[in-house]
Amino acid sequence: MRGGASDAERRQRWGRLFEELDSNKDGRVDVRELRQGLARLGGGDPDRDTQQGISPEGDADPGGGLDLEEFSRYLQEREQRLLLLFHSLDRNQDGHIDVSEIQQSFRALGISISLEQAEKILHSMDRDGTMTIDWQEWRDHFLLHSLENVEDVVYFWKHSTVLDIGECLTVPDEFSEQEKLTGMWWKQLVAGAVAGAVSRTGTAPLDRLKVFMQVHASKTNKLNILGGLKSMIREGGMRSLWRGNGINVLKIAPESAIKFMAYEQIKRAIRGQQETLHVQERFVAGSLAGATAQTIIYPMEVLKTRLTLRRTGQYKGLLDCARQILEREGPRALYRGYLPNVLGIIPYAGIDLAVYETLKNRWLQQYSHDSADPGILVLLACGTISSTCGQIASYPLALVRTRMQAQASIEGAPQLSMLGLLRHILSQEGVWGLYRGIAPNFMKVIPAVSISYVVYENMKQALGVTSSPGSPSSATGFWISRSLSLRILTMQCLDPGAPATGSQIPSPQLLDS
Repeated sequence: MRGGASDAERRQRWGRLFEELDSNKDGRVDVRELRQGLARLGGGDPDRDTQQGISPEGDADPGGGLDLEEFSRYLQEREQRLLLLFHSLDRNQDGHIDVSEIQQSFRALGISISLEQAEKILHSMDRDGTMTIDWQEWRDHFLLHSLENVEDVVYFWKHSTVLDIGECLTVPDEFSEQEKLTGMWWKQLVAGAVAGAVSRTGTAPLDRLKVFMQVHASKTNKLNILGGLKSMIREGGMRSLWRGNGINVLKIAPESAIKFMAYEQIKRAIRGQQETLHVQERFVAGSLAGATAQTIIYPMEVLKTRLTLRRTGQYKGLLDCARQILEREGPRALYRGYLPNVLGIIPYAGIDLAVYETLKNRWLQQYSHDSADPGILVLLACGTISSTCGQIASYPLALVRTRMQAQASIEGAPQLSMLGLLRHILSQEGVWGLYRGIAPNFMKVIPAVSISYVVYENMKQALGVTSSPGSPSSATGFWISRSLSLRILTMQCLDPGAPATGSQIPSPQLLDS
C-alpha cells in the first residue's frame, strides 16, 4: 500500500491544501472559504461539513475558522478514519479495493448493483488506470468528505454515481432497506409532494389559461394570452384563475401511491432471478407503472378539465361535477381522451430520455474528462431542452386529450373520436391548431421550477433529510440530488397532466376555488 508517507510529506501536502482553501490569505480557513473550496474541490456537502464535520476538537474559536495547525490536526484525524474505512472495504487485505469488493459492500447493506455499475464507481476514483483503488487514491478522493463509516461510503456511491440521472427521469426513485427502515424515503417523498403542490398552486392561472386556449382558441376568435386572462377574469373574477387547482393537487396522492406500488410489482416480475435491472428494463417498468396509475386515476383528469373550464355557478363542487357527468353522459365520459393520453407517454418519455442522454453524454465527452458529474447547470440545461423536445412532440396528443375531455360540455361542439378530432383541427386550423396554449405552458416552467426548488429544499431541511444518517454526504451527491429534483420538476412543470415522474402528496389546505 502506498500509504507510508513521512510526517513531513503529509504536513507539506496539508499545507498546500490549506493555502488553496485560504482564498483571502489571512492565515485562517473560515466557513465561507470552506464552502467555496469544498464545492470547487469536489469535497463534502458544504452545509454539513462546514457546520458539523470540519471543526476539530480543541479549536478555541470554531466560528473564526481554522489556522494551519488546527487544519492539519483535523486532516490527521480524517486520514486515520479513512484508513480504517479502507481496511474494512479491502476484504482480502491486498492493499487495493476492486470491483468485487465494491459489490460486496453494497450487498452487505441490502443493495444489489451490477458489475457495470461497480466499474463505474471504480473508474471515478481510479487515477492510474489499474481498475483498483489503492490507499492514496482513496485518501485523496475522500479526504474532505464527512464520511464516518462504511455505510456513509456506500450511500455516497449510491447517490453520486450509481443513480444515473438519465434513467431516473421516468422511473420512481428507489430506496434501500436502510432508507426504508430510517424513514428517509417518505421524508423525501413528502418534501417533493409539498413542493409540487405549492408549485402547482402558484402557477395555476397559467395552467388554466393553457387549458382555456386549448379548448376555445381558434383562427376566428384569435384568442391570445392577454385576451384569455381578461376573458377568465371578466367571467369569474380573480379567484376564477385557480379553478381546477384543487383536484389538480388532490389527484397527486393516489396517482403517486398507485405508481409506486405498480412499479415495485412490475419491476419484481421483470427482474425474475436477476439481482438488478438494466436501464431499458427500468424504463419499461416505469412507463408501465405510469400507464397503470393514469388508467386508475384518469376520471380525476377529466374532472380537473371540466372544473378548470367551468362557468360561474355551473358546478357546486367536485362531487356535483362528477354527479352531473354521470347523469348526463354516463360512466364512459370519465374516460374520454384516455387513448391520446396514454399514447402521449411514448413520445414524451422516449424523446425526452433520448435527447437528455445524448446532450449529457456529448457534454461529458467534449468538456469533462476527470468527472462523471456534469454539474447542476449542465444537467438543468439538458433537462430543460430534452423536456421541451418531448413536450413539443407530445403536445398535439395532449391538446386532443383535453378537447375530448371537454367537448361534451361545450354547446354545439362535435363529439369526435381521437382521429376525427385530429383531422378536424388540421382541416380547420392547420398544424398550428395542434399547439394552441403551448405558450402559457412554457411560460410557467421557470416560476414553477423556482417555487418547487425553494419549497423542496426548505421541506428537506425541516424534515431533517439533508443531515440524517445515510443521506448523501458529498458535494457530488449534494448537487446530484438537487439536479434530480430540478430535473423531475422541470418535466412536471411543462405539463402537470403528462405522466409524472416524481411522487407528490397534496397539501390538505389547498382547496378548489
